[in-house]
Amino acid sequence: MAGYGLSWAYLLPSLAVFALFVFWPLGRSIYLSLHGSDIFGGAGRFVGLDNYAELFTEPRFLKVLGTTALFTLFSVVPAILGALALVLLLEAQIRGAKVFRTIFAMPFAFSVATASVVFSIIYNPAIGIANGLLGQLGVDRVHWLTSPDLALLSVSATTVWMNLGYNVLVLSAGVGAIPQEVTEAARLDGASGLRLAGRITVPLLSPQLFFLVVVSTIHALQSFGQIHILTKGGPDEATTTLVYSIYENAFAYGSADFGLASAQAIVLMVVVLAMTAIQFGVLERKVHYR
Repeated sequence: MAGYGLSWAYLLPSLAVFALFVFWPLGRSIYLSLHGSDIFGGAGRFVGLDNYAELFTEPRFLKVLGTTALFTLFSVVPAILGALALVLLLEAQIRGAKVFRTIFAMPFAFSVATASVVFSIIYNPAIGIANGLLGQLGVDRVHWLTSPDLALLSVSATTVWMNLGYNVLVLSAGVGAIPQEVTEAARLDGASGLRLAGRITVPLLSPQLFFLVVVSTIHALQSFGQIHILTKGGPDEATTTLVYSIYENAFAYGSADFGLASAQAIVLMVVVLAMTAIQFGVLERKVHYR
């Protein structure tokens, strides 16, 4: 009995942190999503599921969901495939592999705000490096962040660059953990180059790849900083994702519709849980745990 009480004593600090920073905000969000909001954002009268009904009958919200899906796709897939290609190239016997590995991992050291400011200068239509390079090739000036057709791709490219360093570190650690005798045996059997990568290296990296897919998807669905700094959801809401729409309804432009914003937050939580469950149900079956 004393041991049981001691176990609870050890758990209490963690439970207190979870209660304060997870359970209470979640419960409060659910409560607000079922109520209207006064001019100060406080809970008004009980409206039940009206906030959710308003969301899913509003064309703008459906567009926001589509933009969120595209942003997640454009930022997750290239970042993981690009990191995998870089790691496989670095694992080839080339000079200066450690130096290149460090260079490619450097984006991990940049904060979201710093990277976003740097890319806002790169994308600047007048003085940016991107248009400067295109100008040398005779290409007309491109409006990377103010064109509805290019803004989402530009923000996604920024996100890919920011995530590339972390992905390289994780996959490099995974390659380093592959037993040397396995790759040596494969080489003795005649495997090399793409065949070695496809038959040995990539399958043995599947736990790291699965981890990156799950974590990167969650991070993409929750992305805010780069969108706020680069485009503020524009132009014409072309980069307004679900998280940014929550911010607009709750805080931006003098708005204080916490009821609607909380309903969106609950939808986001359900989307994250659903995506994670699907990835575990589908992708984990293909993971080769050593």
